[in-house]
Amino acid sequence: MEYRRFGNSDWEASILGFGCMRLPTSDAIPISANIVEDEAIRMIRRGIDRGINYIDTAYTYHEGRSEVVLGRALRDGYRDKVRIATKSPVWLIEKADDFDRLLDEQLERLQSGPIDYYLFHGLNKKRWDAIRDLSLLQRMEAAEDDGRIGHSGFSFHDVYESFREIIDGYDGWSMCQIQYNYMDTENQAGTRGLEYASARGIAVVVMEPLLGGNLARPPRDVQDIFDAHEEQHSPAEWALQWIWGQPEVAVVLSGMSTMQQLEENLLTASTASRYSMGEDERRLIARVREKYEEKAAIPCTKCGYCMPCPHGVDIPANFSLYNDGLMYGDLLVPRFRYFRFFTEEDRASACTSCGECEEKCPQNIAISELMPGVHAVLGEGKPYPDKGES
Repeated sequence: MEYRRFGNSDWEASILGFGCMRLPTSDAIPISANIVEDEAIRMIRRGIDRGINYIDTAYTYHEGRSEVVLGRALRDGYRDKVRIATKSPVWLIEKADDFDRLLDEQLERLQSGPIDYYLFHGLNKKRWDAIRDLSLLQRMEAAEDDGRIGHSGFSFHDVYESFREIIDGYDGWSMCQIQYNYMDTENQAGTRGLEYASARGIAVVVMEPLLGGNLARPPRDVQDIFDAHEEQHSPAEWALQWIWGQPEVAVVLSGMSTMQQLEENLLTASTASRYSMGEDERRLIARVREKYEEKAAIPCTKCGYCMPCPHGVDIPANFSLYNDGLMYGDLLVPRFRYFRFFTEEDRASACTSCGECEEKCPQNIAISELMPGVHAVLGEGKPYPDKGES
């Protein structure tokens, strides 16, 4: 295993982190509460034995079971070998006291002593405003002072401008967690956010390096591009090595559901320093990115000119999730994000067809006409319309 300095701290983290959102389950739902506990514990301990020293979970993962199983995996001396991160579910906090109630519940679930890194979960502009309104930063500092947590951070799902506001809005951040991969260089925090946080000495932990596994199982036309390249790697290897090629990244989290996935990622991590992407490899990834983007149905460039919507709809984000389902042939993750990270006002269903956004759109997209279809697919579970349907 290879290690990198974790922000401004003296500690070095394994470049591969174990994400506990997709532990093995006994049913067909990869994020359900039905964790196959013995196998999950075996995988976590195998990862630690092979050098993983950063493990990530959250209050809501596996319907609250992830923290419990992780705590059990860290018995028998394994807790001393790792640092753990878990997250405060900001959307469940209605008053300041809820922060401490939830944190104490998480400590009880984990049964692993102080939490090394405690993150505000899934921050965006609205949740950041709520944190400040409820003085939750002061609650976080108090939890550090009394020893319940070691360091504070946040995970993020919003636009770059909101990311920068959060970074600049508090001097106590030790780390942040962003969605980042070769398809998300300009989405959410993006490359600009990665570089901005790193320059401030804040450790950057990357989530969704494979976009929920989508980049590990590309459609045939994308796989053909990889197959035609002289140097052969699996799609997952290409995606992980692309991220590790950026020195600003401290840890890449992978949510692994099988022992085979764990072993493959451990092998890839062991060769990261010996592998260097040259210009030819970067052109390959650019061709792959272009092929994915060709599959998008809505020509939204996420320029943001349509925003703000007078009714609160996050127009670019809705279009992005809709396109993601087409690009990667998988609607599980877009639908999950639609309900988990979008408020009712954010969703396409809140569109009133006022047309104000269409006057501002440089791509001349018929936004009002598309929104009911976006909600039908993401919010109601309907299939995509056939090509040519409006």
